Amino acid sequence: MSEAEGEGPTHCGMVAVVGPPNVGKSTLVNRLVGSKVSIVSPKVQTTRTRIMGVAMQGRTQVVFVDTPGIFIPKRRLERAMVRAAWDVAGDGDEIILVIDALHGLDDATRTVAERLIKQRNKPIPVINKVDAVKRESLLGLAAAIVAMGMDQNIFMVSALEGDGTGDLLSFLAARLPEGPWLFPEDQISDMSSRLWAAEITREQVFLQLHDELPHAAAVATEVWQEQADGSVRIEQIVYVQRDGQKAIVVGAGGRRIKEIGSRSRAELEKNLERRVHLFLQVKVEPRWAEDRGQYQALGLDYDV
Repeated sequence: MSEAEGEGPTHCGMVAVVGPPNVGKSTLVNRLVGSKVSIVSPKVQTTRTRIMGVAMQGRTQVVFVDTPGIFIPKRRLERAMVRAAWDVAGDGDEIILVIDALHGLDDATRTVAERLIKQRNKPIPVINKVDAVKRESLLGLAAAIVAMGMDQNIFMVSALEGDGTGDLLSFLAARLPEGPWLFPEDQISDMSSRLWAAEITREQVFLQLHDELPHAAAVATEVWQEQADGSVRIEQIVYVQRDGQKAIVVGAGGRRIKEIGSRSRAELEKNLERRVHLFLQVKVEPRWAEDRGQYQALGLDYDV
C-alpha cells in the first residue's frame, strides 16, 4: 500500500524559492529534496527556468519550485528568465525569499522583498550561508528583516552543509493545504530525462569554463537511447555563439571537451545508477539565444 492510500488526509502545495542570483536557491532546493534536481555553479544566472523538486514529509508533498535569479534583465533570454521567476512567485502557496548572509539586505534583495510584499503575501525569509558569518551579524540581519515586514518566521540555514534545513522543511509542510499529491511519491522532479541530462552537462561547462566563457553556451540532448544491457546512450550538442568560444570549449587537442564529458558522464551515472555512454559535439550557432525552440524546451516565454 502506498502512503497516499494510508489513513488520514494528504496535503500538498507549491513553495516558490526566489531571490537574487547566487544566493544559493538551487543548492537549497537540492538539499530539501534530498537529490540533485537543479544544477549549481559559481556563475550567476546558472538556473534558466523554473525547476520543480518534490520532497515528502509524512503525508505531505512539498513541491519546491527553483527559479532563475531576479535581476535587471537586458537581453531576451534574461527577460524570459526573470519573467519565469515572477510568474512562479505569483503561483506559489508559500514563498521563500533566500537571503545571502554575506550580503544581507542589499539593494537586489530589498527590491525583490519589497515587490513580493506589495504584490501578495509576506515571503518567508531564509538566510543562507550562515556558516560563513558571525552570529552577531545574523541577529542584526534578522531585526532588519522583521522591520521590512516579511514573515516573522526567519530561518537560518546552510544549504551546503544542511544545517537548519530539516526545520525549514517541517515548517513548510505544516503550512500547506489539504489536497491530493501532484506527483507519485517516488518522483523527485518534473523535468524530462533529456532536459535534466542536458542541464548536467551545462553545469560542467560552467564549472570548468566560468572564467573563460560568458553566458553563451546551451546544451541540447539529441539522442537518449536505452541499451539492451541496461545502459543508456546519450548524444548532446553544446551550442556556442562564436568560433572562438568553440575553441575554448573544445580545448587544445580536444582535452577540454573530453574532460567536460568525463565529469558529466560520472554525474549522470551517479544519479541514474547505471552506465552512461555520453557523446558530445560542439556547434557554433550565433543566434541560439534568439531561437524560439530553445525557449520552448526550457518552458520560457519567448515574447517578452
